[in-house]
Amino acid sequence: MTVFILVSGVFTGAHVWEDAAARLAAAGAEVHAVALTGLGGPRDAAGAGIDLDTHIGDVLAVIDSVGVAAGREIVLVGHDYGIHPVLGAADRRAERIARIVYLDAGMPQDGVPALAAVPDQSLRARLAERAGAGGAGGLGGVEGADGELPPPARDEWQRWGSTAGVPEAALDRLTALASPQPLATLLQPLRLTGAAAAVPTTGVLCNGNGASIEMVQLRVGVGDPALQALTDPRVTFFELPTGHWPMLSCPAELAEVLLRAAAGEGHRLEPAGAAEPPVHLRPFLLDVPEVPRERAGNVDLYLPDAEGPWPAVVFVHGGPLPAEARPTPRDWPTFMGYARYAAGQGVVGVTLDHRLHDVADYERAAADVAAAVELVRADPRVDADRVALWFFSGGGPITADWLGAPPSWLRCLAATYPILAPLPNWGMVGSRFHPAAAVAEARALPIVLTRAGLEMPEIAATVEEFLAAAKDCGADVEVVDVPHGRHGFETLDPTDESREAVHHAMRSVLAHLTA
Repeated sequence: MTVFILVSGVFTGAHVWEDAAARLAAAGAEVHAVALTGLGGPRDAAGAGIDLDTHIGDVLAVIDSVGVAAGREIVLVGHDYGIHPVLGAADRRAERIARIVYLDAGMPQDGVPALAAVPDQSLRARLAERAGAGGAGGLGGVEGADGELPPPARDEWQRWGSTAGVPEAALDRLTALASPQPLATLLQPLRLTGAAAAVPTTGVLCNGNGASIEMVQLRVGVGDPALQALTDPRVTFFELPTGHWPMLSCPAELAEVLLRAAAGEGHRLEPAGAAEPPVHLRPFLLDVPEVPRERAGNVDLYLPDAEGPWPAVVFVHGGPLPAEARPTPRDWPTFMGYARYAAGQGVVGVTLDHRLHDVADYERAAADVAAAVELVRADPRVDADRVALWFFSGGGPITADWLGAPPSWLRCLAATYPILAPLPNWGMVGSRFHPAAAVAEARALPIVLTRAGLEMPEIAATVEEFLAAAKDCGADVEVVDVPHGRHGFETLDPTDESREAVHHAMRSVLAHLTA
């Protein structure tokens, strides 16, 4: 018999599992929803004395209560914050655990507190600052009295993950039954010996919260060292087309996925290098001329074979990408190909490396882009009054700075398979890096948007949000569609359709530059 032990996330208790647990039990499983101390379980006044170790102890108590009869396999399921006490308990009882399920959760590491996984970047920074000033006790009276973080109001749950699909009544109940989160549970570092590393795992990703198997595979493919362990054959994945609370939005589908995970089913990732060459290092889909390249720091210039000064197109790569990735994006065939194509058409093609290594890095990546643009405009071979910026993929949020206050010399802004609003699990509510909000200030700036028809759903949703906002404000947007193209179609899908899309977008950008 499979024994599921379900552990919920911040502010929530065992009640969130009721529907999913009933379906698991109806399928013949034994189910235990853990009531964590202070979160539906027993508590001292104002969260006093409750830390991560307390919650690890709660999970251990349930594990130890399960009989050891043959055929009883324990599957630990951790949602959100709940993965931290799950891993802490699994590390201490690894021999008892058949599988660990990460339900729309991060990948906690030894020595790192759960605070690092809090999605709201501004709240995370405030808590970290206060913790550094005096530990959990130093937070009293700031985010809540006596070492507690008050639960969200009904309209604030989005800061902790997408509520897509959660019925109104369920959201009302979630709010009514929410408990303050003891701050020490977020601030105490998780301590792991590594014993649980041998336990098979499953990740359940929620598309509506900004996660997908395809996105994880892309990051694995570019060599992100933090994700290479996910290619172990004992690691499987499922995804659900819903927000961050699948136990409330689609309990039947979640129960089915958990049963399949317990049976060892699921998608397995390909290791980096399994495809030769990796997708991002495959040849550019067009034959472009060999063009001289000049390198200045983190910026490369591809120069036309003609008299200057010339207009320039600055190509901005996406991310987040690991700092260790080699070659760096400006040496990827896609960006070299676009830059050479532009130079062959009589304009300077510019590529650069910026420091978008984490979703918290947008500010410094935007500063890198702005500095590169100024370096290019200061070059006497460049017509400083005729510049276009062309953004790709995760570089899309940086467009907000240029849409919100377009300078007179910016003749066109292009974006190819971009992310045009922060994904829900990025914790960037209220961030300036929100192109769908900034487009209202774009005025007459021409925008050329290349849209991949087979885009990842979480990214496609941001493009549709942007286009709806652009339509409302009358922005000048030209859409170039690639109906059968995927994210990164320049190397993934070298078809006539893809080639024509690149030609079309380049013609449009150059027309705005030279008008």
